[in-house]
Amino acid sequence: MEKPRKIKTYCPYCKKHTIHEIEKMKKKKASELKQGQRRFRRALKGYGGFPRPKPEGREKPTKRIALRYKCTECGKIHQPKSIRAKKFEIME
Repeated sequence: MEKPRKIKTYCPYCKKHTIHEIEKMKKKKASELKQGQRRFRRALKGYGGFPRPKPEGREKPTKRIALRYKCTECGKIHQPKSIRAKKFEIME
């Protein structure tokens, strides 16, 4: 899937259609302080095997792509619902 770098779409802050710059979101490092991660680390401590079964099957054929839209008029960023695509590219 290809998308242009600049696109005209609705800005919820300006409440009108304006030119937006598209940026692909990068996955941030998971926090070690989250409850699920603390529970997982506690389960790994001491004797015993891995706390979860090995994943069966294969990965999904498509990945979710999160995009950030930055309004050129007000400078605010909004993030609409993510899309699924095998390949994603931002055109210049």
